[in-house]
Amino acid sequence: MKLILQFIRPHWKLCVVTILLLMVDVTGALIVSTLAAQMLNLGTSGASFDLLLQTGAKMAAASILASACAILGGYACASLSAQVGKDLRVAIYKKSLKLSIYDFRHFGTASITTRTVSDITTIQFALTSFIQMVLPVPVIFIVALTLAFRLDVEMGVILLVVVAVVFFLAMFIMNSAAPLFRKLQKLLDRMTTILLENITGVRVVRAFNNEKREESRMGTAFADYAATSIKANRRFANLDGLSFLFINFFVVVVYWLSGGRISAGRLQIGDITAIIGYALMVLYFLMMAQMVILTMPRALECCDRVRAVLEHTPEIQDMVSENPAEESAGDEVLAFKDVSFRFADAEEDTLSHLNFTCKRGQTTAIIGGTGSGKSTIASLILRFHDVTSGSVCLNGVDIRDMTQAYLRDHLAYVQQKAWLFSGTIADNLRYSNPKASEEELMHAADVAQAGEFIRSLPDGLHSYVAQGGTNFSGGQKQRLSIARALVKKPELYIFDDSFSALDFKTDAALRKALAKETKDSAVLIIAQRVSTIQHASQIIVLHEGTMAGIGTHEELLKNCPVYREIYESQTKEAQEG
Repeated sequence: MKLILQFIRPHWKLCVVTILLLMVDVTGALIVSTLAAQMLNLGTSGASFDLLLQTGAKMAAASILASACAILGGYACASLSAQVGKDLRVAIYKKSLKLSIYDFRHFGTASITTRTVSDITTIQFALTSFIQMVLPVPVIFIVALTLAFRLDVEMGVILLVVVAVVFFLAMFIMNSAAPLFRKLQKLLDRMTTILLENITGVRVVRAFNNEKREESRMGTAFADYAATSIKANRRFANLDGLSFLFINFFVVVVYWLSGGRISAGRLQIGDITAIIGYALMVLYFLMMAQMVILTMPRALECCDRVRAVLEHTPEIQDMVSENPAEESAGDEVLAFKDVSFRFADAEEDTLSHLNFTCKRGQTTAIIGGTGSGKSTIASLILRFHDVTSGSVCLNGVDIRDMTQAYLRDHLAYVQQKAWLFSGTIADNLRYSNPKASEEELMHAADVAQAGEFIRSLPDGLHSYVAQGGTNFSGGQKQRLSIARALVKKPELYIFDDSFSALDFKTDAALRKALAKETKDSAVLIIAQRVSTIQHASQIIVLHEGTMAGIGTHEELLKNCPVYREIYESQTKEAQEG
């Protein structure tokens, strides 16, 4: 509940207006019921037509006022719920931008998606239902019971007992159902995860002819969810049946007791109608409250899940609030100083005692076998992870002594798996520099060897890009990703095995064009192919997380057995091919 109150607080005026309108609505309904009883009493006692007309006019006015407040209250409640839902989604989205890769693994991408969409929708529905169906209940109880006691104390006591029994029964069932709804949300996460895997990995599923296996997995997840949902709903179905039983029991008791009272002149027919009307209204709202109670355990669980994300402390945080002063840049752009790194769940270091520098106007390359830690170096530079020991410095300053935004403003990163956003080619290229002109975009595209195929498209830079760039080939996506980095014109370019999707001719042309374009910046290339990096100013050879060698291509062939083995194996493969 603290989470909901936190997000309602900015909209407290709308909340107060909503509650007041709904209170007037239910009070008006009770007044109409009371006036109806008076009309019946007046009719049976032979009152004048003017008095009947006057009472009827009061009923009409009360009905119109209650109806107007019900409509306005519903509209205000819907607006409040929409505002709270929007604020919650914005808060989760902003928080997700601060989460590290490890944080996302902790929650799970599917779970974050479910919390942002499904969980908040459940919270919105519960909030709307709570305001409209639960908040008026205390007012109805107090007013209706007061009016019932004024007419007949004994019947007022019976009504109070029936209401209390139904209320405590509802509380008991809600508490017993809460664990089931917590389980439901976890099962929903499981369904989302499997569904996401099947959609994104549909080609793998079909390639291995494993449709039936995936159908079985999905069917099991659906069945578990359905079984738990049925179990929870059965409890609330029992509650509905018991509530109707008590309502009917009260009506029978009222009719049984009313006969003698009417004969004795203690009650009139209209009074009996009023008491039953009060009881039905109280129990009607109590039944509606029970329907809301059906959503409350699930909504509270959703609140806990959303709060867990919002209150989670990111693994990577800004250590300082101010950035270092911009000074005249020297030759040394990036430096690794005795850097070691170990993942939180690992037993040994992934990288150990790395020492190297990347200088302006030079290309530094990193090569090594699979699992040697090459891409982890890029993650450390971008501060997707923090070093375990040692320091990574940008322009002589430890990257932990600057904000993440400042650090990444000085870098351009091209990852191994190219990713493009839906929109146009120009939109994607401007992702790194929103102010870039079309001339600058085409220049970057030409350097990245993407200019020719962009010009061949009917709309050129304004050609449509599907989500993920699925309407382009792997090589085209990779070249566009490289062009996007070039538009930024940073101090350090990081190419994380981003030439692997290119053929040798395009690779050579791109490296030649890059040498001219990046002459005032430092370049770090992480690669698998020796041909891509053999002309680099210095090459770092990684082997099982340690530096097996550093130097030029020629020096490493003489002095580094690991590099020589990589070179010979690739040369042999090329000759055999």
